[in-house]
Amino acid sequence: WSTEVPNPVHLEYQGLMKKTLSRRPPVLFLGGTLAVVATLLGLWGLYCLARSPTTQLFGQIVSRVETTDRLVALTFDDGPNAALVDDVLHMLQRLEVRATFFVTGAELAETPGAGRRLVEAGHELGNHSYSHSRMVFVSPTFVRREIEDTDALIRRAGQAGEIYFRPPYCKKLVVLPWFLRQTGRTSVTWDLAPDSGSPQIRPETIVERVLDHVRPGSIILLHVWYNSRATSRRAVPRLVEKLRAKGYRFVTVGELLAQREA
Repeated sequence: WSTEVPNPVHLEYQGLMKKTLSRRPPVLFLGGTLAVVATLLGLWGLYCLARSPTTQLFGQIVSRVETTDRLVALTFDDGPNAALVDDVLHMLQRLEVRATFFVTGAELAETPGAGRRLVEAGHELGNHSYSHSRMVFVSPTFVRREIEDTDALIRRAGQAGEIYFRPPYCKKLVVLPWFLRQTGRTSVTWDLAPDSGSPQIRPETIVERVLDHVRPGSIILLHVWYNSRATSRRAVPRLVEKLRAKGYRFVTVGELLAQREA
């Protein structure tokens, strides 16, 4: 029990402190939430940048060439596969199409003869890394080895001129684009990837996807090197037929990029 009379100033101060403290938790919560949202948005932005077929931090990246000529480049990723090289070569010879093959160093090392046969038939070899690893958060040494070892194998197969690079899964962020720029290499991606997703996609669907979105200067990505990609192989003749009916001609990536420089 106390007979002390409360100080009015002291009581007012206590009231202000209670109000301030009662407001602080929501402010702190809001600030923390905004920080989390900003972090997530930043991570999402980096993820989108890392897998974008049209943008990279350094150097040249080409997904399509601006041209009024009805030219398209047919490109195939992965491989080569010795068990299927005869089928692929005979198919393209019958269609009178020259294509660009973005090969992996590991598969080319296993079947160097297949690479030589592709070059001898007039096709172009590009670099799709050695191990087909996602090249994000990797060291400069790893990037250099993946690219230079594959370049060496491509040269042994007889490829002359510039060797274009295509990032596996289109993944790239800092180290890979920096190395490509420092060594004067060009990243070549695509604007049409009609068989991406399920390997069991119908050939008719592949053709329809291309016909719906093709433009002069398009770069078309397909996969034909494995048994699981039989539907993609079956789509190629029909795709070539339909595009030719629309007035398109097929060229290699190197020939298409020369249009940009002309």
